[in-house]
Amino acid sequence: MDRYVVFGNPIGHSKSPLIHRLFAEQTGEQLDYNTLLAPLEDFTGCAREFFLQGRGANVTVPFKEEAYRLANTLTERAQRAGAVNTLSKLADGSLLGDNTDGAGLVPASLIIANRTVEKAELLAALFDDLGPVSASGFDWLREPVDVIINATSASLSGDVPPIASSLVEPGKTFCYDMMYAKEPTAFCRWASEQGAAQAMDGLGMLVEQAAEAFFLWRGVRPESAPVLAELRRQLA
Repeated sequence: MDRYVVFGNPIGHSKSPLIHRLFAEQTGEQLDYNTLLAPLEDFTGCAREFFLQGRGANVTVPFKEEAYRLANTLTERAQRAGAVNTLSKLADGSLLGDNTDGAGLVPASLIIANRTVEKAELLAALFDDLGPVSASGFDWLREPVDVIINATSASLSGDVPPIASSLVEPGKTFCYDMMYAKEPTAFCRWASEQGAAQAMDGLGMLVEQAAEAFFLWRGVRPESAPVLAELRRQLA
């Protein structure tokens, strides 16, 4: 049976084994998918040992940049991201690195806000050929926007990024937190308090990026909606 894992440290909390088990049951694919706690000091050695037999792997924090360097070839979206969350072993034994995190997020124009404006400017320059992209500090933004995506880890500690409440236009602005939890995240609670039209957490993105990885590995695209519903049920 083909073996797959998700690398991380820590990794015990990962929902990926459940997601891929549900995808496999749904599609009739035969695979074995587990978590693998990689040592912080030797992700590369751990990954190389796994791929002596394994077919593919997901990669989560803090190893996405190391996975980028490990891959023999990279997809265009992995090159742009400078990080890899999906590794596939090709027929010749080499590793293909991909990044499925951003699949489906295509804004018409984008402002990247960061505490360190220089980092935001670097990211904006890297992606400016895809459309209007600009950089900003958190405290520069005041006018309402259509969508706010919280890509920080602030929700993990119960915090909210230092952004102005005036960014939310009541009844119109959509807010999305890339983190998720059993209860609404700190950012989702903040968004609702400001009157956002909708506030959603990142569980849907977790399932969708997993579906993209499953398709890359198996050539079959699973239905994500029933898997997301099952994860919501289990979290509740």
